[in-house]
Amino acid sequence: MSHASGTLFRVDGRERIRGCLLGGAIGDALGAPIEFESLAAIRATYGPSGVSGLVGTSWPPGTITDDTQMTLFTAEGLLRAGRGSAYALEHIAHAYDRWLLTQGEGHAAATGWLVTHRELHARRAPGNTCLSALRSGRRPGRRGALNSSKGCGAVMRVAPIGLVHHAPFEVAAEAGGLTHHHPSGYLSAGAFAQVLATIMTGATLHDAIDAARIELRRWPDHEETLHAIDSAVSAASVPGSPSAEVMESLGQGWVGEEALAIALYCALVAPDVRTGLLLAVNHGGDSDSTGSIAGNLLGALYGYDALPGDLVEAVEARDLIATVADDLASAFLDGEAPDRTRYPSNATAVRSRGGFRRRTDG
Repeated sequence: MSHASGTLFRVDGRERIRGCLLGGAIGDALGAPIEFESLAAIRATYGPSGVSGLVGTSWPPGTITDDTQMTLFTAEGLLRAGRGSAYALEHIAHAYDRWLLTQGEGHAAATGWLVTHRELHARRAPGNTCLSALRSGRRPGRRGALNSSKGCGAVMRVAPIGLVHHAPFEVAAEAGGLTHHHPSGYLSAGAFAQVLATIMTGATLHDAIDAARIELRRWPDHEETLHAIDSAVSAASVPGSPSAEVMESLGQGWVGEEALAIALYCALVAPDVRTGLLLAVNHGGDSDSTGSIAGNLLGALYGYDALPGDLVEAVEARDLIATVADDLASAFLDGEAPDRTRYPSNATAVRSRGGFRRRTDG
């Protein structure tokens, strides 16, 4: 019986964090070669079940994209802020500036350990909304990006916030709002982080979804995101085997609430991690992002040891991702001070971000 259907697995927090970040990277790499392809085209190329493992196109099999890159920079921002910091959002904003630098743009200081990894400098079809919002250099505060985008570029990168921050919904929503101004863009990020935070307590996925619903209803303009979540739960209750056709009734994943709904559906119906990952990418839509989000969910639910070993070994930057995951666990679960040679704090830069609404509760 799966975790989603009510059985609680005894997985410790460190294994959940590792599983979440590496599971997301695997889903990202599985989906990247078939992003933009229709379901019919995927089946024509790879067979009736679609892709069944890591494949290559213009990139080698196992290649990660901007989804995993930005997730790692989210984690870096949290680690630079440190446990209990009131300035996590500001540090995350600076981390995204450094990600922009790795894409050959921007003027951030190239400090710290993460930017030294060349695989993170590869330009892997980064989202235009993220690029344009970060290029502007404007940091006006809560949900302040100067656009009306609800693309999935916010929800696909915030998993680390859900894993370790004590105010996951708010911080993830505000981090999403740095680039995506539409409520369904940043609220899907907040809801996803809340789901992961509740999973970290050992709760079932159904209980985690309920917790996200409760928090979501406290925010203005939540109706579209809530409807998408409810639709995912309803789709998961449809009798019969999980299918791409049922999943595609939830959308294509290009926008935040649809990407979240697809990932939730896959995690709810999958009997195991591999099945859930493959289901999440074999559809006509934003396959790498839905795969990444579903991989985050499945990895957090079942833990690192449940990830398919062949996929873990083949995914790009696996050692780097595992190290960042372990650093998060050490800092936020074990209470150890972050390694400041890897994650230097930048108090001067934080103070310069005067436009942020200051948090008083850490």
